[in-house]
Amino acid sequence: MPAPTSTYRLQVRESFTLHDAAGLVDYLDQLGVDAVYLSPVLASTRGSDHGYDTVDVSRIDPARGGEEGWQALRSRVSEAGRQIVMDIVPNHLGVADASQNPQWWDVLRHGPQSAYAHWFDIDWSRGRLLLPVLGDPGPEGEHQLQVVEDELRYFEHRFPLAPGSAERGDDPAEVHDRQHYELVNWRRGNSEINYRRFFAVTTLAGVRVEEPDVFEATHAQVLKWVDEGIAGLRIDHPDGLVDPADYLERLRSGALDTWIVVEKILEADEELPRQWPVEGTTGYDAMREVNGVFVDPAAEDTFTRTYQEVTGDLADISDHIERAKRQVASVLLRAEVRRIAALVEDLDQTLVADALIEAATAMEVYRSYLPAGRKHLDRALLLAATRAPELTETLADLSPRLHDPVDEVARRFQQLSGAVMAKGVEDTAYYRYSRFVALNEVGGDPGHFGVAPAQFHALQQRRQADQPYSMTSLSTHDTKRGEDVRARLAVLSELPAQWRRFATLLGSSESAERFRVEHPGYGAVSPAYEYLLRQVVVGAGPIERDRMHAYLEKSIREAWDGTSWDAPEAELESAAHALVDHLYDDAHVRAELDSLWRAIEAPGWSNSLGQKLVQLTMPGIPDVYQGTELWEDSLVDPDNRRPVDFAARRSMLAAMAAPGATPPAVDASGAAKLWVTARTLRLRRDTPEALSSYTSLSATGSAADHLLAYDRGGVIAVATRLPVGLADVGGWGETSLALPGAAVDVLTGRQLTGDLAVADLLATFPVALLLKA
Repeated sequence: MPAPTSTYRLQVRESFTLHDAAGLVDYLDQLGVDAVYLSPVLASTRGSDHGYDTVDVSRIDPARGGEEGWQALRSRVSEAGRQIVMDIVPNHLGVADASQNPQWWDVLRHGPQSAYAHWFDIDWSRGRLLLPVLGDPGPEGEHQLQVVEDELRYFEHRFPLAPGSAERGDDPAEVHDRQHYELVNWRRGNSEINYRRFFAVTTLAGVRVEEPDVFEATHAQVLKWVDEGIAGLRIDHPDGLVDPADYLERLRSGALDTWIVVEKILEADEELPRQWPVEGTTGYDAMREVNGVFVDPAAEDTFTRTYQEVTGDLADISDHIERAKRQVASVLLRAEVRRIAALVEDLDQTLVADALIEAATAMEVYRSYLPAGRKHLDRALLLAATRAPELTETLADLSPRLHDPVDEVARRFQQLSGAVMAKGVEDTAYYRYSRFVALNEVGGDPGHFGVAPAQFHALQQRRQADQPYSMTSLSTHDTKRGEDVRARLAVLSELPAQWRRFATLLGSSESAERFRVEHPGYGAVSPAYEYLLRQVVVGAGPIERDRMHAYLEKSIREAWDGTSWDAPEAELESAAHALVDHLYDDAHVRAELDSLWRAIEAPGWSNSLGQKLVQLTMPGIPDVYQGTELWEDSLVDPDNRRPVDFAARRSMLAAMAAPGATPPAVDASGAAKLWVTARTLRLRRDTPEALSSYTSLSATGSAADHLLAYDRGGVIAVATRLPVGLADVGGWGETSLALPGAAVDVLTGRQLTGDLAVADLLATFPVALLLKA
């Protein structure tokens, strides 16, 4: 399939509309971008900052620019000779405000007789549609329900009334009892909800796109974009669908010449199902490889000992994952487990539910994609029986149904296992196990400490052979930490002693004792979570304090260890917030923190430039997440959706294009990253044929292990790795790289040939981008 040479992700919202995107096309064109890559733009819940809660599939969101904004963007993109890639959400629709979603509103009004009842994955056998929206009752045990015209209202929530279900003066509670839905306390959602959700989000209702008419209706606008000539589609969360392969085949039949990538999280040794008619993933697997090659694998034992000694956590990541997944399946997704168990009428329901929880916990990948992924299910059932021998017989009884691709039990179990994996691993275990959080990323593998160059090269040769048009990423709207935060954290793998000092420092003895007295809840804060928090403070650098506090609130509740979203523990969280202030304000601690920040600053810049160059030149189609062409200190969403100062970037890029402009210094301005990004993107766009193969290159000399180099078939990328260790051995010395013929360094304009002294080659930047003559 045709593919863009690169994409640039824009978060479209009310404060940055399609009109704003249209006004940015000239900048992106100058940057070297080939395709403008948009977050979801269909009408979403009012005020939504992300757009993944679509409420109306028939129109572009007016708040995001509407049809007028879309046509303005198309026109500007066409004039520039560029392309558009769209992000679509087939798995669910937003139902936070029923009045905004016409199909959901109709279902609430007419129940199973609604023309749209089959749109949503609802279990009507349970009776009324359960909506967990009520707070705790008032002092007299009543809820504030009101009947207003033809609606039932609860504070700001509005619900339709079934025809003929209310007369003037009727008691609101009695009117409520006559509806096709039942409003219940929000706490009952996780255990009793009878419609499929996106993970555990009750305001996102699962859509049955497996039904042909539902697919056609929900994709009419998408296929209209395809007819208008958009270049590509990014498919959100295909693992939530009943049959991802079938869905993708139907999508492909309507988008034959469209570049399609899926948001599929692959485990380290997992392959994308080969039967899927797509070009690849959205790049988390590539992110794991790129991040890893800038981490020092030799530091693993030291980091493990320090982590265990400081936190007392002797478990490894697999133990944390097992516990977190079981907790998620048992608590957050209890309703989904019960729904599947109810399908197995001939067995004890309690035992079936327990067996399903154990089987989902034991799955090593998101789902089994029957029949192709049968081996994953086999291993999961065996492991589940080993962990819970009392369930062996029940697991054996379930096995035939779980292996049958057309059995409703198997279909729903695959949807369950993906949700358990996503919530249990990235959203829970990765906030509990904090040996080295640079590795705790979506699609990451905290159990493997870094990627050796030889392994990296082997992975890229495989990528070139199997998925040359798969997307590659360094940052997304879902990453837990931005790309340059991870680059700075990678430096810590080379500074274990200095990191250990800061990891255990609470200030002078007097201030430490005062802190403990003033914040008795500090003792309840998990040492592993504090260890994570301290790494994030180091990696993010001296960012605004309120951003760090916002990160703390989200991350400590995601960890679900002593506090949570459902049951916040005020004293514990207050102590954690006080710890952030202590790290910033205590003179003794701040001095050590400042010293650590200074120590990782320059090596962090080197890592950032290295991983950016590698991601932009490795096999695949690179995406640049908005704003990351300069240094990037974002944390988890919504922090990574902060407004981007495009005016500053536009001005800086224009100055670089002025006559006589010279390569910028590698400094705090981030200009060096913009220079590397722009020149690499332009090279990709201008000479795509020079990036059509992959051959590893090796340096010779005492510092050869610090060089990562490869030839893409005309373009040679060179990057520095482990810069602290490089400085410790006295720099590059006599290390050299043999160049196969003549070339020009696109970053500096220098003409090169023969054996190159690496010290000379990397005198301006810690990276080089060579175009062979």
